[in-house]
Amino acid sequence: MTSSTLPSTTAAAAVSSLRTRSSGEVLGADDPHYERARQVWNGAVDRHPAVIVGCRATSDVIAAVQIAAEHGLPLSVRGGGHDWAGRALSDGGVVIDLSAMRAVTVEVSSGTAAAQGGATSGDLVAAARSSELAPVTGTVKAVGMAGLTLAGGYGPLIGKHGLALDNLIEAEVVLADGRKVVASEKDDADLYWALRGGGGTFGVVTAARYRLHPLATVLAGLILYPADQATSILDRYQQVVAEAPDELTVMAGFMPGPDGAPLLFLFPTWSGDPANGEAVLKQLSGLATPVATQVAPMAYADALGLFDPVVVNGRHYAMRTRWLAELTAETIALLLEAGSNPTSPFSALALHHFHGVASRIPMDQTAFANRRDHFLVEILSAWEPGDSGDDDGAHRRWGNDLCERLTASALPGGYPNLLGPDEVDRLTAAYGPNAPRLRDLKRRYDPNGTFSTAIGTIGP
Repeated sequence: MTSSTLPSTTAAAAVSSLRTRSSGEVLGADDPHYERARQVWNGAVDRHPAVIVGCRATSDVIAAVQIAAEHGLPLSVRGGGHDWAGRALSDGGVVIDLSAMRAVTVEVSSGTAAAQGGATSGDLVAAARSSELAPVTGTVKAVGMAGLTLAGGYGPLIGKHGLALDNLIEAEVVLADGRKVVASEKDDADLYWALRGGGGTFGVVTAARYRLHPLATVLAGLILYPADQATSILDRYQQVVAEAPDELTVMAGFMPGPDGAPLLFLFPTWSGDPANGEAVLKQLSGLATPVATQVAPMAYADALGLFDPVVVNGRHYAMRTRWLAELTAETIALLLEAGSNPTSPFSALALHHFHGVASRIPMDQTAFANRRDHFLVEILSAWEPGDSGDDDGAHRRWGNDLCERLTASALPGGYPNLLGPDEVDRLTAAYGPNAPRLRDLKRRYDPNGTFSTAIGTIGP
């Protein structure tokens, strides 16, 4: 049901109730700021909520959850807005928009940061920078920290400090019945377990506390190679990362160069003693003759900023993903073929390196189950609006085809943050032996499926 088919009396009543009980901006479809508010990172998403609640406090979130239930409206949550699948915007429903709740407070003495539910990774990094501390994040500053954390959080510090979810200390959550709870190892431990990998399917995270790590600078940057050398480079890259110490995490992939031609990139991040890292990174730049090498000591925030130019709001995006235990000759050939022949100069492939501390955490300690060393393949189809906007377009087929061709070599499941809403079987497989417990907790905390649009909803 979209806002155009929703009975006007229901939508109007919900808007009226929310304006009475909310301290933030409440937008119905006729309000002038509605069109702006319903935009997310992926310009291909075209959803029409009945009402968007610009929450400013946890009390606003509670009101939105309760009023959506009172009026029988579906519910969704917009955090950082870096949404590719459109799950943040419920057609004809109530959107809890946390984008105004971005405050971050750093406590240097405990090495932690408290952040509101709409804070981005960049917000946390910026707040901690002056104290020479850093949170564990993904590779893009614009991504919402809570959404990233709830399903995983692959990033440059994964080898030294684990996934983002491994650094979640506690979370304030508004449940489907409107109750506010705090989940941690000591308080509501079952919910705390489920939140670390189960996605946003258990409630709305309105605030969270994250562990920070001493980190003034990292040795990081981009090493660019011609795509036609990828076969030998990726084979040698795999050998290097298989022996990599925890301090070194190396993302690889294909991205467009300045002239539009695809390049193979390596994005190494060394988070240990810079003197020890120089020799290791020199080995990576010597895998072949690079087109360019831009590796140097830099602030962690600046390392994440290297990908800002390719993360553009409003472009059309489609994402697919696979987990690979290793890079075989066959998978390298498939990656090279796709990476060398994108249908758009904005499309890219990334291989996220999972190892170190992240792989030594027991499988049953968090809902996130794939704790073996592996590569996460991120397949990003990206194009300008009007280039190929239909669901069966060439850009989507490019990503879909590579994903399917990698199936035979892939591990079961896939990374929940990148799986589509229709990939329930793969999502269930991703949780492996943790799936039954996660399913039982879903029934306990959200028996009516209030948060059914969220990442992490698994099959019966």
